Amino acid sequence: MTNLDVNPQEVVCAEDPGRATTQLLTPREVPLGGPRAMTVRRTLPQRARSLVGSWCFVDHYGPNLVSESGGMTVARHPHTGLATVSWLFTGEISHLDSAGYEAIVRPGEVNLMIAGRGISHQEFSTPDTTTLHGVQLWYALPEATRHMAPTFEHHAPEPVELAGAVLRVPIGSMAGSTSPVRTHTPPLLAAEILLEAGARVELELDPTFEHGVLLDAGDLVLNGTPVPVGHLAYRPVGRESLPLQAGDTPVRAMLIGGVPLGEQIVMWWNFIGRTHDEIVAYRAAWQAEIDAEAADPPAGGRYPDHAPYPRFGPYPAGQPAPLPAPALPTVQLRPRG
Repeated sequence: MTNLDVNPQEVVCAEDPGRATTQLLTPREVPLGGPRAMTVRRTLPQRARSLVGSWCFVDHYGPNLVSESGGMTVARHPHTGLATVSWLFTGEISHLDSAGYEAIVRPGEVNLMIAGRGISHQEFSTPDTTTLHGVQLWYALPEATRHMAPTFEHHAPEPVELAGAVLRVPIGSMAGSTSPVRTHTPPLLAAEILLEAGARVELELDPTFEHGVLLDAGDLVLNGTPVPVGHLAYRPVGRESLPLQAGDTPVRAMLIGGVPLGEQIVMWWNFIGRTHDEIVAYRAAWQAEIDAEAADPPAGGRYPDHAPYPRFGPYPAGQPAPLPAPALPTVQLRPRG
């Protein structure tokens, strides 16, 4: 990952100034899939914060007119050691992966892809999508499951009606709603929160979690702190409730949270490992697998970490050409967490 030098703002809680500050993480614009691709707003990771629980990556995009942005056009690419969570507000995206899963994600539904020891996939907005708007979130898999076989789940959570608010919980549990989605990681939470103009809710939290609130739209005050649109507001462990107040316009926000991962990770491009050498090996494997004239497969048909060859395939024929990996940086990749 690059461009991690955005400085977060530290804001003292106005309602309880004796407690820890709220950290406001500023988004940065990043082209998705190439320099002419759709632009997304990224709030995680940053130099000052790499993780919220196990969450390691937050992309926020739209609303974008597909006729102008080109929509989601991300050809086949690899992942290791992480899971991707796709959640839409508007539009549809088609998903195809090397583990044999094919699905459409629609607003109010979640696609969860667990890369484990290795997977490759592609994502394209559907032909009838005119406006695309949503988030993509990644979380890091812990040591215990990061070498598991890749898998995929799809779920449409039922809305939870509160006074002046509606919640949907695609991952974890909140407000009496529990998702059946298996994350294979320490306990996690992801929830969409809709607030009517002027509404106030106080959501019960698991105090062992740290949390982040990404504001998509509207006027929001979090526990006395105004949150700018597009920013991610971080709250540390120990909080038992989350007071949210909408202003003059309705609010849409994503809440993420989880038990701190407690592990150091190395994250580069689409890979998560534990050492620089692991990332180098993942990149080499991907480049070899997409190059028909590459070196022979590993001896015995397995990589040194026992992952079967091909780590990132096989893949259905007739699809757009895969994305090559960028060049590695000239410096040693350092663990973060």
